[in-house]
Amino acid sequence: MFEGKKRDTLARIGIFTRDDLSINLPDAIEHEEIFPDLAESRCENVPLSADPEFAARYLPGGKDPVPVHPAVPVPVESGSCVMVPCWHTAFSNPRNYVKWLVALKNRVPPDTAWYAPGSALPSNVYILCYSGFDLFDFTAVDLASAQGRFCTPEGEFPADLMDSGICTCEGCGNGDLVQHNRLSLVREIRLVSWFIAESRLRELVEARCRLHSSHVAILRHLDDHGEFMERHAPVARAVPLGATTGEVLHRAEVVRFADRVCTRYTPPEGRCVVLLPCSARKPYSLSRSHNQLKGAIGGRAVELIVTSPLGLVPRELEMVYPAAHYDVPVTGYWDREELAFAAGVLSRYFEKNPPERVLAHLEGGALESARMAADKAGIDLEVTCTRHPLSPESLAGLDEALSGERKVFHDIVRGTASWQFGCTIDTSGLRLRGRYPRLMAVADRRPYFSFDTETGLLRPTLDGWTLVPGVYRVTIADFVPKGDILAPGVTGADPMIRPGDEVLVEGTGVRATGRAMMSADEMLASKRGVAVRVRKIKRE
Repeated sequence: MFEGKKRDTLARIGIFTRDDLSINLPDAIEHEEIFPDLAESRCENVPLSADPEFAARYLPGGKDPVPVHPAVPVPVESGSCVMVPCWHTAFSNPRNYVKWLVALKNRVPPDTAWYAPGSALPSNVYILCYSGFDLFDFTAVDLASAQGRFCTPEGEFPADLMDSGICTCEGCGNGDLVQHNRLSLVREIRLVSWFIAESRLRELVEARCRLHSSHVAILRHLDDHGEFMERHAPVARAVPLGATTGEVLHRAEVVRFADRVCTRYTPPEGRCVVLLPCSARKPYSLSRSHNQLKGAIGGRAVELIVTSPLGLVPRELEMVYPAAHYDVPVTGYWDREELAFAAGVLSRYFEKNPPERVLAHLEGGALESARMAADKAGIDLEVTCTRHPLSPESLAGLDEALSGERKVFHDIVRGTASWQFGCTIDTSGLRLRGRYPRLMAVADRRPYFSFDTETGLLRPTLDGWTLVPGVYRVTIADFVPKGDILAPGVTGADPMIRPGDEVLVEGTGVRATGRAMMSADEMLASKRGVAVRVRKIKRE
């Protein structure tokens, strides 16, 4: 039996139980002890590229673990363990690696442990875990030992490097290459587990993959399957999003944020738009620079912040993950990919929300991307920045350019709700209480929404859900929850639900508010695990 406890996109921390054994995953095992049936296997070697007829004929049978192949549908029970024979050969073709992985992941129940036999090395186990594999063995490192290879997370080297002092493990102290290589694999798995627990595996992957071109290619091909990765990516994390490599522009959370800004987000009504630079402090409104900029604007324009890697952050969304949670090196330099990404987001926004006037209070790469977007969208750009955006001349020029413009009401609840739930809600009776960013929307002294200060998302109360029409609902069987909702009790879920989303649970005579721990697909396909962390339950 397998049960996932923590998810980080495709990677999981979980528990695999078999007979009297309980294994915390991810982990490396002695496969003969865990799966004794493998000792009787005929060692069939079915290539991953084999056609359906060949694979169906020669794929080894068995139920513990269940062998699976990209070309052959194999019935798999929820909670079991699957094995992908020959997966170590997939590294030679990153495009096929991802194609086969996506095909298998879409076919196998989500609450299933994944075993990659003979594949794991200290230098590749991080990408295997990122790909959704949980269980490994020592075959690959033992083979490397037999070949006289010294295994490290950075790669495999001649065995005499063991005497260099690079590693001080027990195996190196004893001059035992086999022990060192095994300990190196176990150590790397433990490190990967920590990064999964901290929701930071992507940052480790982007750092580790620089040493292996095939791993970079695998990461990029996975990002090319944006819809597949987005379904598994959480809508928000409790840690900053590291934006230190070019791959971050294709990360699911970044692409999702930009897409929702361009498709879901409902901006305030106003004829004039001002494009502003970002700030090191976030949310931007807490920074000294944005206080000066807002003072010059005086509420007379729709405020949009141009930034990398997100492209565009409307003022109402500056608290929403990852707008207030990304960590980017500040150098003033924008490469061509950053410019193109930001310009693409901005032009898409202008096409959906055409403004009458656009003021660009920008410099450097942000200004260049704005000009690219203006050319693409066919609009005129008025540059109000001379020298530096915060220079007295620039601020005075911005103030003068907005002379005569009417006030714009920035409705943070309406704007956030449109991005978060994909619908426009009526906020006419709501009033904000609290001190930014710790805000609550109330009406008639009753709370309707609060802002989660960690993620910037709205947390609707049961009254608040009455303003959100028919979306992000989870339906349950005929029972009254006494705590969190488990996946077997879920009978329906809005397909838009992702891990971390706020949801309304509806059942017979009961409603509950909470946070989704799984995507909608996983809730409906799983027989184990917590689907929704419940915050409040009300019988009706």
